[in-house]
Amino acid sequence: MNPLSIEKRNLVLRSMAKLVGQERSSIILTNQKDLQAYDGSDLAMEERLKVDDKKVDEMILSLNQLASQEDPVGVERFHFIHDNGIKVINKTAAFGTILIIYESRPDVTIEAGGIAFKSGNKILLKGGKEALKSNLKIVDLWHQALEENGISKEWVEYLNYNRAETQAFLEKPTQKVDLIVPRGGEKLIEFVKAHATCPVIVSGRGNNFVYVHEKADTDLALKVILNAKTSKISACNAVDKVLIDSKLPNFEGFTAILIEELKEYKVEVIVDESLKNFEDTATLQNEDIWYEEFLDYKIVIGTIDSKENAIEKINKYCGGHSAVIITRDDEAAQEFMEAIDAAAVYQNASTRFTDGGQFGLGGELAISTDKLHQRGPIGLQHLVTNKWFVYGEGQIR
Repeated sequence: MNPLSIEKRNLVLRSMAKLVGQERSSIILTNQKDLQAYDGSDLAMEERLKVDDKKVDEMILSLNQLASQEDPVGVERFHFIHDNGIKVINKTAAFGTILIIYESRPDVTIEAGGIAFKSGNKILLKGGKEALKSNLKIVDLWHQALEENGISKEWVEYLNYNRAETQAFLEKPTQKVDLIVPRGGEKLIEFVKAHATCPVIVSGRGNNFVYVHEKADTDLALKVILNAKTSKISACNAVDKVLIDSKLPNFEGFTAILIEELKEYKVEVIVDESLKNFEDTATLQNEDIWYEEFLDYKIVIGTIDSKENAIEKINKYCGGHSAVIITRDDEAAQEFMEAIDAAAVYQNASTRFTDGGQFGLGGELAISTDKLHQRGPIGLQHLVTNKWFVYGEGQIR
């Protein structure tokens, strides 16, 4: 397919924003049918499935923000003039066709689709069956926006495949696919990695940690942990594990208050052996729980005796997503942040900020826990590859 000018891409995004606003009620009503059909077996999945007025507002905002951003395609990254006069330029370029495989979230059909389209790519969308009606409604609006601007509907395509059909497509695509981005739980990611025959950027699991250092502000620690755990349990940037330094002044009093406040939010608190005497907690039975991402009202709290041991434990068990140190000691914080092997590291703030919009990217395609080619939130400017342009006048080597 021939490249689209930035003017045409922006016109489509603005048309889409307008259509989403006009069709707000219809989108929400269609989503209600998906919600009614869902069996409610997974609380996080159900939360991600829901579309309300707030979600629609976010969809519209995302599209308008994308339309106002600079073109990520054709940006010069390197310029070199050879001794023989050859001019060498490296510029950003679209991937070509991007397949996004995701679960439950109809807003991904807007946000991820919009980011892929703005960066000059054809989009293949493969959503989960639990959100089928919502996704098809939104894809129909994409097609309207494209047609209104005289552009082929082929730029946005929905793959209404079952599991077997998806596997067959991954193993032997019936059209060229340049990049696959899975967004969802560990089973989805493992499925895609096992069968894909082209590059995959993994939007990985969370299993994020907070380490309460011996020099922590405990009021701040309480505020950060409660927000990171309870503000949105379906998010991959929620916290699942807390390590409390045994040298923290009033260690027992702080731990008791933390457990009590978590219980008020109906969070199931699991503790390690050192904390088993605290009331209203369950003692962990298997060390493997440290590896788990919960996406639920559940948290594990443990004791640690040093910053170095906290770093070692977090690097062993975390998902490579986000980790926090709560401390007034800036030097200790910097050492912790440099040593932790995660996409985002924090001092004295909630993991819930690991998000493209919150990081100033204007939205995200996914949050990558891979180290190639982009780590953390994948924004508009990251969804490009590069290309070398070489200009000569008959030079030979």
